[in-house]
Amino acid sequence: MKNLGYFLLAAGFLAGAYATSLDVQNVDWTIFGIAALGAVAGLAIFKRQASAHARSDTVLETNRGELLESIDNIGRDLTAISADEQKTGATLRDAIDLKLRADLRRFAEARESMVHLFGLQTYADIMSSFAAGERYINRVWSASADGYDEEAATYLGKAAEQFADAQSQLHQAVEGAG
Repeated sequence: MKNLGYFLLAAGFLAGAYATSLDVQNVDWTIFGIAALGAVAGLAIFKRQASAHARSDTVLETNRGELLESIDNIGRDLTAISADEQKTGATLRDAIDLKLRADLRRFAEARESMVHLFGLQTYADIMSSFAAGERYINRVWSASADGYDEEAATYLGKAAEQFADAQSQLHQAVEGAG
């Protein structure tokens, strides 16, 4: 069904373009209108299928596991990185890239399921803390690249606080929904 949506969308755009290119001065609005309706129908079919897939029990349960596992890994790894005061400069950047990037990506890819699992407000609260933590991690990376190790250490602590808050909120949401 999703492929039908793609087909109708593409065919609608192509037919509309064809209808307008036949005669620049006198566009056949009937053909153009039918093409536009086909494109809109294709888009509606595609969006409906995507929404149904995003709400499926299998996807929601898989993403719930991804969210929990990735935020727990981020918290654990960030604590380990923060505890090692010898990590500065390139070693700090390498540790961030090696230990955090994959879990940050996994969490971000599964985040939309939080709306369906816990509601929009809970999603907003968790993502606010997560996004702040992610920005701090990026700042740590940049500061360490520029040789500002004190700033990197300061923002590493701030990132840990934000991710701990996101982790706590996520676990509360899971317990409340379960």
